[in-house]
Amino acid sequence: MKLLDKYILKKFLTAFLFTVVMLVAVICVIDFTEKNDDFIKHNLAAKTIILDYYVNLFPYFANLLSPITVFIAVVFVTAQLASRTEIVAILASGISFPRLLVPYVMGGVIIGVATFGLIGWVIPITSKTRVEFERKYTKRQFRFDQRNVHIKVGPRSYAYMESYDNTNNIGYRFALEDIEGTTLKRRLTADAITWDSVKRAWRLSPQLVRIFDGQNESLKSYPARDTTLNLYPKDFASTYRLAETLTLPELNRFIQQKIDRGASDTQTYLSEKYERYAYPFAILILTVIGVILSAGKSRSGVGGKIALGFVLAFIFIIFVILSRNLAAVGSLSPLLAAWIPSMVFSVIGLVLYRLVPK
Repeated sequence: MKLLDKYILKKFLTAFLFTVVMLVAVICVIDFTEKNDDFIKHNLAAKTIILDYYVNLFPYFANLLSPITVFIAVVFVTAQLASRTEIVAILASGISFPRLLVPYVMGGVIIGVATFGLIGWVIPITSKTRVEFERKYTKRQFRFDQRNVHIKVGPRSYAYMESYDNTNNIGYRFALEDIEGTTLKRRLTADAITWDSVKRAWRLSPQLVRIFDGQNESLKSYPARDTTLNLYPKDFASTYRLAETLTLPELNRFIQQKIDRGASDTQTYLSEKYERYAYPFAILILTVIGVILSAGKSRSGVGGKIALGFVLAFIFIIFVILSRNLAAVGSLSPLLAAWIPSMVFSVIGLVLYRLVPK
């Protein structure tokens, strides 16, 4: 690494950290003003608010805003170098424009790798405390209000409940069906099923079991009894920001469980998984685009280029949100949705690179 590389890399990373701290601090202040009434209502101590919530909220927002902060940092540093004619001097000394990009790419790789580690393992751990705090103090108590719930609990077994009370962990109008292909072989029905937290098992009310064998049908009744199922109260708990609280290995296991059960919301969690892989690459792309846009002198000065950086970074985030929503409704595959913003901006970057004076 040459002296010039160290000079640019240091300025880039310093500007990035400063931008992150300033933006996230402002957002935290705004968040505090919005939630202050909730804090007062629950008589929360300042120590609890800071340690349980804002300490864990800071890395979440730092990661969420990383495309914006990286872009602003790159534009700010490069525009300053251009305004002081340093880039002209660097290129005049025989250093090519691709070589000038090297320290920026190094910085983008460092930030990208750090981001992947954060969103894959660190931030989900901190988010567990943050999300639990929000559920407890800033959100309404969760009520499971879905009706006619079907859940796959085995290779050929399906559980059905007309309704479920997540406060008392009681399911009503319960049925357990065994199906081979398209043929119903056995059907158990009970008026209620209750979770026993001590035995960690379900308590069935008196049941009626129908067994089908071709054209023949037999009927048996059983008294109330305990049973175990691949079904737990957590399956009916709030899914508020659940994906954010799962580390990458936990998310993979959760997605596989969703697939095995034939859940309808699997797309949401697949999108979250693929976005975690695409995010670091996006940071690198935005870094290169930032250099290309701000390497030349402009009459608008540094401020104009920073404003342009804001606009492009927000456009990128809009692309992310739109593609995520399309994946959630099934209009787009989660893998493609996660990579579309990066692919679009990669094309934009190549076009700009060909147009920039070198």
